[in-house]
Amino acid sequence: MAPTPSLESTPPSLIERVQDFVGEHKKTLVIAAAAVAVAGGLGAAYYASTSKPSGGAGESGKSSSSSGRKKKSGSKGAKKSGKKAGDEDGPILEERKPKAPSVEETKEGDYYDKLSSEELAALPEEERIKIATSLKVRGNAAYQARDFAGAAELYTRAILVSPTPEPVFFSNRAACFVNMSPPQHAKVVEDCDSALKLDHKYVKALNRRAMALEGLERYEEALRDYTAATILDRFQNQTTANAVERVLKVLSAQKAEAIMKNREPRLPSYTFISAYFAAFRPRPTLTLPETPSTGDETLLLGLQALEAADYPHAVTFINEALDQGISWDRGRAEALNLRGTFRFLMGEIPTAKADLEESVTLEPGFTQSLVKIASVHMEQGDPKAAFESFDKAEAADNTDPDVWYHRGQVLFIMNEFENAATNYTKSSELDANFVFSHIQLAVAQYKLGELAKSMATFRRTLKMFPSRSEPSNYYGELLLDQGRYEEAVEKFDKAIELEKTKSPSNVLPLVNKGLALYQWKQDIGAAERCCHEALRIDAECEAAVATLAQLSLQQSKIPEAVKMFERQAELARSEPELVNALTYQYATSAQVEFLHAYPDMAAQLNAIAQGMMQ
Repeated sequence: MAPTPSLESTPPSLIERVQDFVGEHKKTLVIAAAAVAVAGGLGAAYYASTSKPSGGAGESGKSSSSSGRKKKSGSKGAKKSGKKAGDEDGPILEERKPKAPSVEETKEGDYYDKLSSEELAALPEEERIKIATSLKVRGNAAYQARDFAGAAELYTRAILVSPTPEPVFFSNRAACFVNMSPPQHAKVVEDCDSALKLDHKYVKALNRRAMALEGLERYEEALRDYTAATILDRFQNQTTANAVERVLKVLSAQKAEAIMKNREPRLPSYTFISAYFAAFRPRPTLTLPETPSTGDETLLLGLQALEAADYPHAVTFINEALDQGISWDRGRAEALNLRGTFRFLMGEIPTAKADLEESVTLEPGFTQSLVKIASVHMEQGDPKAAFESFDKAEAADNTDPDVWYHRGQVLFIMNEFENAATNYTKSSELDANFVFSHIQLAVAQYKLGELAKSMATFRRTLKMFPSRSEPSNYYGELLLDQGRYEEAVEKFDKAIELEKTKSPSNVLPLVNKGLALYQWKQDIGAAERCCHEALRIDAECEAAVATLAQLSLQQSKIPEAVKMFERQAELARSEPELVNALTYQYATSAQVEFLHAYPDMAAQLNAIAQGMMQ
């Protein structure tokens, strides 16, 4: 998730654009696709494939590995069982009606039932195989009749009598345990382990074990098995693909909640913080009282650190100033505004809101705090309360350009582009020297389909602010969106040159240039170099990390992608951001496990992905 757009000085999140772009052009890798389907980013191309139902309990003697025969969907057995693929039993349902035992088999079964274990063991091997097969057929019939305990007993005897038990015996017995009430998940896992030791590409056993592991809430292991089954089925089983999504969603949310609960609050990257503060106009310098307190003087140090973009020291000084005590209301309101701001940036939403509200209590006309309260409401998913805060800010001072600009940002993310443009225009009329009102107006016009007007606004903004990098950077983004690659790269280069005069510099133009070079020339090396240079300048730039992760996926460098997603998770500011990063991380990790378990499938997987691009 991007910085809260109502507080952001940029057009829609670069990270979102990274995911959308790479999603349109990368090779479709199983888990990457499934991960993004959950996160709402990249498209999952393999979902367009015709769904094929998973295997059932009454199987043939052959295991259902990826090299086995293909099954037909909508089979009679599935219909007669009274369920369809996707029912609560999921992939354990039969694909066809099991063969009923013949009269001869029944008679033989009655005879063999009377033999002891020792007598059975003394029979010739060929006869024992025949008995085991007969027991399996009878087990299938019992399963079809929903006599799961009886079927399990027959499969157990088949296992005991057979000189070399077939994997299908264990898998069928596992299907019985799944259908018992309550399901015997631990026994399912044990039987599927046995089946997979005999045939490690046995898709039905993988699916059954995955369901049992999911029932036991062992989600990482369930994801591993669903992933393997999806790949071995060549992405043709929609039920399994949906299971990957489902488990990823639960796993990522669960892990994110635990991490956020135990994580110490910390500041996001310099790029993030500087973009946030740039979205507000500079405020007049505070004048200390004639006899300032220690807290007053510490607050001044905090404001000086903020002016120097030394954000860690700014946080420390502002917190100390409030602890020491600030002697006048305006100064305390300013300190609370800033502490609330930094808490907001660190994801401490409730305490941020409390600080900002106390700031307004001390100074009811403090429009910046009211605007930031509106942004907190948006972060909490309450646009109605956000607009009420904007109305209060406008009533306090309708000449404050920040009120109109940030209300425009909220309208923009709600896709109300025409109203957003009106607010940006009002903001720029009140202060023509604020670059972001002009930039956002051009972007809103672009969203409204007013291309000529948008380009004209950008060109005018470039002339008005020749020493600012932002107009070139965001104009480049719109050119890139139009496929005007060479012009876009020229604009990003211009922005990069302008940023070199700053210390530290904003690295987003570098990331944008990398994306442009990749989209234009498919030059992954150049794209990666741009991102690595961005990280050299700002080691916590999430946009650069996200881009490198996606480019690693594009090249099938799954282990490298995992490392980048792990880093993205470390940098995530909020729980939604963390869920998104963890979704990719666990998805790609599951694919790494698959490649370790099935090294012979690496070339085939790459060929499948290539075929999906066509």
